[in-house]
Amino acid sequence: MTDSETPLIFSLPTKGVKVNSGVVAKQFRDEIKAKVAKMTANGEEAPLLVGLLANRDPAAKQYAEWTGKACRNDGLRYELRSVDDPIDVEAALIDANDDPRVHGIIVYYPIFGQEESFSGASQDDYLRDTVSYKCDVEGLCHSYRTNLYRNVRYLDYPSNSQKCLLPCTALSVVKILEECPGCYDTSKPMGKHLEGKVVTIINRSEIVGRPLAAMLANDGATVYSVDINSIYMFKGGRLNMCEETPESCVRQSSIVVTGVPTKAYRMPTEWIQPNTTVVNVASFKNVDEESLLKVPGVVYVPMVGKVTVAMLERNLMRLYEQFHSPESKAIQNNQKTSQW
Repeated sequence: MTDSETPLIFSLPTKGVKVNSGVVAKQFRDEIKAKVAKMTANGEEAPLLVGLLANRDPAAKQYAEWTGKACRNDGLRYELRSVDDPIDVEAALIDANDDPRVHGIIVYYPIFGQEESFSGASQDDYLRDTVSYKCDVEGLCHSYRTNLYRNVRYLDYPSNSQKCLLPCTALSVVKILEECPGCYDTSKPMGKHLEGKVVTIINRSEIVGRPLAAMLANDGATVYSVDINSIYMFKGGRLNMCEETPESCVRQSSIVVTGVPTKAYRMPTEWIQPNTTVVNVASFKNVDEESLLKVPGVVYVPMVGKVTVAMLERNLMRLYEQFHSPESKAIQNNQKTSQW
């Protein structure tokens, strides 16, 4: 929550409020600008983020352009590496992992999509796991993913000095909810800030829906994860299938997150209860905005992209501070020496 006396996001008792997520992104980007300015004043180069683009997807290309523009605006360095043949992405990824100049890596998906893969169920998933945890700004490699689902928050127990990174889009939703009235209660202990809240997330993707469900459950919420052919409930560290319907889940929820990647999907507005927070993470609007904003007390966030980019930059700074800065390298060298 912001330290300002005036909340970034507010609700109205008589109607819904539409929120520009840029108000949340700004505070994080201002912090990053200040850190970068301090680094450069001390003679350090700003962290370098490398993007790997190997597809013709307009959305991926646009995201790459947004990422580069935002990084440069905030003083960070960004380098886009285009790969003509998707089969060469793995080699380019390994080169970036091994490049000491590189502090963060983002791969723009989809590349192979659902194509059959020699390396497992999905070649894209295999590539995600190939990114080094020391460079994974998206927080989607195997190390970060498994720690998230086990609610392990640090890489280096028991020292607990290196925080696990969290997926950017899912983390952006959390940061937005932290600013929304009546969602997070920070007076409660860590892990219980959402205690008593019911959340429905529509779409269980590996990029957003699944990790977000785990993150909100780790903060104490009861989370319904709704997908095309199943509904799971996350609660108290346990995952169970349930007999609820999408409608019954949404009607119980004070927080609803939609992420269905198709123009045809519309969640019925009559399911939404007064004073609900609705966050849309899909590139298409999953609700009818006009009718939703007639529901009293609703807070509606139609896009999270600006906060997602801010979380990407925040993750890059954390990777630099934990693994690549002169201070972190000195600690790593001392640890190697003491082991001998």
